[in-house]
Amino acid sequence: MRLLRTTDFKLGLFLYCIVALVAITLLLFAGGFTTSIKAGMAFLDWPLSNGSINPEGWLSESDKFAEHSHRLLGMQIGLISIGLVIWALLRESRAWVRNMTWALLFLIIIQGLIGGARVIFDQLNTSADSNILAQLFLVAHASGAMLILTLLVSITFACSRFWVEGLLKMPPTRVQNKLKKFALWAYVATFLQIFIGAVMRHADAGLAIARFPLANESSLLPNYWNFAISIHFAHRVGALILTILLISFSLRLFAYRAFDRIFFYFPIIITLVLSFQIYLGALTIWTVKNPYSATIHHLVGAFLLATVWGITFILNRPTEHK
Repeated sequence: MRLLRTTDFKLGLFLYCIVALVAITLLLFAGGFTTSIKAGMAFLDWPLSNGSINPEGWLSESDKFAEHSHRLLGMQIGLISIGLVIWALLRESRAWVRNMTWALLFLIIIQGLIGGARVIFDQLNTSADSNILAQLFLVAHASGAMLILTLLVSITFACSRFWVEGLLKMPPTRVQNKLKKFALWAYVATFLQIFIGAVMRHADAGLAIARFPLANESSLLPNYWNFAISIHFAHRVGALILTILLISFSLRLFAYRAFDRIFFYFPIIITLVLSFQIYLGALTIWTVKNPYSATIHHLVGAFLLATVWGITFILNRPTEHK
């Protein structure tokens, strides 16, 4: 059977990508909330939960509900990614887009295995003296979620009307090349800040410094240092550096708003999301790590990364292969 692959805009495929983004948002929230209430080991087995896909008590006990919902939503995004691969294989003529859908499915499979390893190698199962191995898997799992989000944003943009029909208007090549480099640095810095945040969260160091903006009664610096305080302080310093970088990046983008609407919308969105994220970080400390504020802080961080990557992907638009 001949595959009817075309280069035209496919509304159905684009909407399917939007559904996938909604699904991964729910998954990120569930994963973040599970971490916030320390429910990651509500079940000691994997891939089943207490030997079942419908374990007793999961709808009535908060820790079991959080963890099992996270597992079910992970399975859901896996099924969605399989559908995306099939749809792209049958209808998408661009090989690089088809390859991205395969990469997405591969990353989701690896992500699921890492999540399972986090359970299997936890000290509750291994009786080890240290839980460092499980924590390494936890940080890798959190970072992998950000990579999956990044790739899904790329696929969504590549399937959008403005991309397929070439509606974007870019500044001169020299200017665009400078913006490309700045955008890549902005994305890497945002990812590193999220990575440090993941280490902090999974080391249970979110309240290692229990004041904000000061670290103690009279200083920005802590009175003493250990790993928890150091990683928490690194997250604060990283937030300051990232804020300066993203504001500078937004101003540079805004200067070219006459070329295309994206240079107007993206800097505004980045600035608003960044501001909200800073507030949520402070709120997490002021509320003594309320699980909802901590989870939304985690989720908005993912939104910030997705937004920064969105404009980065557009600026680094790959060559179309018909």
